[in-house]
Amino acid sequence: MVQDAKRFLSYICPHCRKTVIVERDLFSLAASTAHIPCPCGKSELTVEFRPTRVQLTVPCLFCGRDHAVSCSSQAFVRERALAFSCAASGLDCCYVGEEGPVYAAAARLEQAVDKLESDSAAQGAFLDELVMHEVLEEIRDIAQRGGITCTCGGRNCSIQVNYSSVDLQCGQCGAQMRIPAATADDIDDICCKNTILIRGKEPL
Repeated sequence: MVQDAKRFLSYICPHCRKTVIVERDLFSLAASTAHIPCPCGKSELTVEFRPTRVQLTVPCLFCGRDHAVSCSSQAFVRERALAFSCAASGLDCCYVGEEGPVYAAAARLEQAVDKLESDSAAQGAFLDELVMHEVLEEIRDIAQRGGITCTCGGRNCSIQVNYSSVDLQCGQCGAQMRIPAATADDIDDICCKNTILIRGKEPL
């Protein structure tokens, strides 16, 4: 049974650059394609339930294009927070989930955008070199302790470093997990973890 019949959805409008966060009833989302416009009227997020998946069209602040992304219906309905990213920038462009996690993620993304647009943001390999260094160090420490595992039972993973995030991929089932590495809050979050669990295939 679904514990929470509501979902919060968030994105940043690429035109007015304001964060859009709305609350929607799951039943209304499932009934027909949902259109979630920015108050400025120049962009909108769409959500369409299909037999086993949910398809979203997300306006992207970073590359200026709309991204067609999807997830399983079960994940859309049950996960505390889902993040969808821009492949070109590596930054998140949309969040779906419970109120607290979505608002927290949106606030963090706003910080990343501010940093990206500030005059002090150097055109380096990463959005913030110090944050990326600290997050990578913590991930490596957890990995050395054998603390990175996958729900499929796998214990080996590969690491891909992006502009403002780190992707972990299970070597056994291929499942991926993205860890943000853009703001000081991202350092605090990873420092609080003793283990990292990649959500892949369930063991037989």
